[in-house]
Amino acid sequence: MHVAGLAIYPIKSARAVPLRESAVDVLGLSGDRRFMVVSPDGRFMTQRQVHILARLEVEVHGDALCLHMDGNSVTGGFTSARMDVTVWSSAVNAAIAEEPVNQALTAWLGRPALLVAMDDQSSRLAEDDWLDAPVSTSFTDGFPVLIANLASLSAVNQTLEGLGQPPVGIERFRANIVIDDAEPWAEDTWKTVQIGEVTLDLVKPCTRCVVTSIDQMTGERQGGNPLQALQRTRMSGDRRVAGVLFGWDAIVRKTGVIRCGDPLTVVTTRPEGIPLKIRSSS
Repeated sequence: MHVAGLAIYPIKSARAVPLRESAVDVLGLSGDRRFMVVSPDGRFMTQRQVHILARLEVEVHGDALCLHMDGNSVTGGFTSARMDVTVWSSAVNAAIAEEPVNQALTAWLGRPALLVAMDDQSSRLAEDDWLDAPVSTSFTDGFPVLIANLASLSAVNQTLEGLGQPPVGIERFRANIVIDDAEPWAEDTWKTVQIGEVTLDLVKPCTRCVVTSIDQMTGERQGGNPLQALQRTRMSGDRRVAGVLFGWDAIVRKTGVIRCGDPLTVVTTRPEGIPLKIRSSS
């Protein structure tokens, strides 16, 4: 088993940045989800509501960002102004981008929007229901790292084929680390893994939403719908995590550098896997 792909998403719900290698700290892959688009009242925006965020690209140049969307670009940094923003149930005090950046986002997205940054003055803790001790995270949906398995994607695509739908790519699941040469759903039994210099604990199966049905280049709902496939085979049986499951959320136990091609070694396992509700195909 080895790392087939690495990616970060500097702006939450915007386009991925594929990597060949990355430093990994307690917040996950360096630069992942450190920025977020919010409404003027501080509520976070994602592709769930604003599908075209999938077309938003970003380049990070020190303290400044260059944003691109549909042939338009804007460059800017962050001001000394701050605001409290919310991501799910978490409140985070974040820095606000310069006005040209916010004006461009508002025009591109067709709604009032601000870009905010998680900087050295910001802090946020991961969901504590799954942890023995507090762990920091960025603007993720819950935990610092998301791991996906290509063999599990193949299983999803087989179900989609049976439903008469086209296959989907792993990019629909917006993982940080993609693993190849594993068995389908083997990740359900991984508890602690070693990848390169990095040690990760897989702590929670990841519930999936409408974002998996959105083409990550066009921002449109098109092609196969993984949710329909996952509803057949991957419905959670754990009260703490409702819905369909694909991939695992992880926390960082040992920091370091991770590279494409690095082998994955399973250090400890959860032989019982996870409880699922298997639905009839009829």
